[in-house]
Amino acid sequence: MVQSFDDAGKAGKEFLDAGLKNFASVSKNVQALAVEATEYSRKAFEDGAAALEKLVSAKSLEKAVEIQTEYARQAYEGFVAQSSRVSELYAEIAKDAYKPFESVVAKAK
Repeated sequence: MVQSFDDAGKAGKEFLDAGLKNFASVSKNVQALAVEATEYSRKAFEDGAAALEKLVSAKSLEKAVEIQTEYARQAYEGFVAQSSRVSELYAEIAKDAYKPFESVVAKAK
């Protein structure tokens, strides 16, 4: 009976240690995600402001449509690239969040 309490204590300690490692890893990855989102927002704002500036200085309707079309294309491509990058970061967060618990789960089987 005493042996099972000791085993339970060890398992609890291992699980707690894994949880702390998990927290550190997830925290680091969430910070990377926040930096990525901030950079994308900053760049999108700058690109939008530059496009608006060009649009205001357009001499004809044709030129204005051309500027708007180019901006829309670039914004879409940037959004798709950013979405892909964010998906990769979320997958990395999930993988890193599980990694500390792999050994604990393997021992429990």
